[in-house]
Amino acid sequence: MRAELYLFIATLLAALGWIASKLVVLEMPGEAFIAIRFLLASLVLLPFCYKHVVKLTLKQVLLACGVGVFLGLALQVWVYAVSISSSLSEGAFIMSLAMIIAPVTSWMLFQVKPNKAFWLALPVSMMGMMLLTLGNGWQVDTSQLSFLLAAVLLSIHFVLNKKISSQLTPLVSICLQLFTVGIVGVVYVGFTQEYTFEFSRNLIFWFVISTIFATSIRYLLQTMGQYSVKMETAALIMILEPIWTMMLSITMLDETLELRKALGGCVIFLSLFLYIKLSRRYALTDK
Repeated sequence: MRAELYLFIATLLAALGWIASKLVVLEMPGEAFIAIRFLLASLVLLPFCYKHVVKLTLKQVLLACGVGVFLGLALQVWVYAVSISSSLSEGAFIMSLAMIIAPVTSWMLFQVKPNKAFWLALPVSMMGMMLLTLGNGWQVDTSQLSFLLAAVLLSIHFVLNKKISSQLTPLVSICLQLFTVGIVGVVYVGFTQEYTFEFSRNLIFWFVISTIFATSIRYLLQTMGQYSVKMETAALIMILEPIWTMMLSITMLDETLELRKALGGCVIFLSLFLYIKLSRRYALTDK
């Protein structure tokens, strides 16, 4: 059960990362935050894997960094959504749709057709999104669209990361990917205006929490867990992330969640659960 425990802890750290990120971007530009956070996170991991990194071929390095670019783009869009969102719970549930979007991404990139479970879960997830966005008529705000775009980019990262998993060890792969995310952030900041901000004790505290616990340790545990268990099992555990995020945002940020949006989040959670359970059942049937 060690791998499952790794993934469970990763979901808790990921939820903590949502809270920490929201508190950091209140005092610091999100683009600069992502750049510095992920560069430092990769440097934290480097001492534990540098001997393996120097032995990699150029192709292996480019593969890991190429996958990391999509993670970097996803996180840049995500942190922008976090900075303008009034509901982290809502954003966490939308981001969890990356798992549902991933089969379509795999179909488009590698001609791997989605299974029956996907087609059954898709309309349920769409109902959940409708509950999140339907208020007085059809109202989709900028943060919701941004979270959805980030989920699409994250699904690309998920599919590509799985594709290269047999060629790189988890620690080496995630170290290179986190470094690439930081570089993507630096490039983005470099092509935009200069940012100025002041450091405070509150900013430093939450930045450290975000960098060490919610990035370095979280991604390492998540990658180790995903490499050691079946994809369906990993996915089932990882859908706990929006639940923890909702609980933390309500208790720590005094967030209020409308009944309709809470129902929407629950329906999305149900769609993910159905997708994972049905995927496992159909896989056993096919065997």
